[in-house]
Amino acid sequence: MTGAHDWSGAVGDVWAAEWQRTDRGFAAMTPHLDAAILAAAPVRGNAIDIGCGAGGTSLALARACPELTVTGVDLSPSLIDIARTRGADLPNLSFRVADITLGNALDDSADLLVSRHGVMFFDDPVAGLAAVRRVARPGAALIFSCFDSVTRNRFAADPLATATGQEPVPATSYAPGPFAFADPDFVAETLAAAGWADLHHQSVAFSYRVGAGPDPVADAVDFFTRIGPAAPLLRAAAPEARTAMIARLTDLVTRHLHDGVVDFPAAAWLWSARAAESVMT
Repeated sequence: MTGAHDWSGAVGDVWAAEWQRTDRGFAAMTPHLDAAILAAAPVRGNAIDIGCGAGGTSLALARACPELTVTGVDLSPSLIDIARTRGADLPNLSFRVADITLGNALDDSADLLVSRHGVMFFDDPVAGLAAVRRVARPGAALIFSCFDSVTRNRFAADPLATATGQEPVPATSYAPGPFAFADPDFVAETLAAAGWADLHHQSVAFSYRVGAGPDPVADAVDFFTRIGPAAPLLRAAAPEARTAMIARLTDLVTRHLHDGVVDFPAAAWLWSARAAESVMT
């Protein structure tokens, strides 16, 4: 389980160190999200990127809509430092270390709210999305992506199964983490309870790239020791057990090597919603 507080510390630091490889992983999905965002974006006004990470979504939006003021917010100071460096040349873009669930974190003037896989970590998802609603003007669009079930995201499921010997089982109740919004019925109920209306979602299947470069297998194995549900198990394993796990992981990755890259099947949901007229308190 990965909660919001983890992103302000060690998890955020790891993702900051790995931002180029994590962006690469989402590269086949990102155009779908960016297209949905641009279809909903106003010509001018204010936009907020929730859990902006290293700033990829914020940058794309700010470049495409130069009259729109874009603010990226994240809990991780390390990720915000990278985002600020990447966006330093865009006058309509800024980044803040902020917790959007806090009442004084942002004002209530957002015309658009977006997120690439950044809304699945609220301790209380209704309260979290209600806080997002409170910074939105009535009718403002919310566009976000989130993972489908872990069983449809083999880049996470297969290394975990390789490390544990057991296929991961989808959760039956909410716990903050990468796959917390896998059930669209749960997400729809949560959004509605938090003050969002006009709900729509679509499934996007894509290839998650975990290895490339001169030695894509080694790159992929190293990535899995840093990012994903198998990473903490590998770090915690005794040396002999870890060596055996790495050998099995190398074999798994090699089977996914094609044309000089290592890709795993993945699936995400793209959601859109509108801020209802009344505001949750």
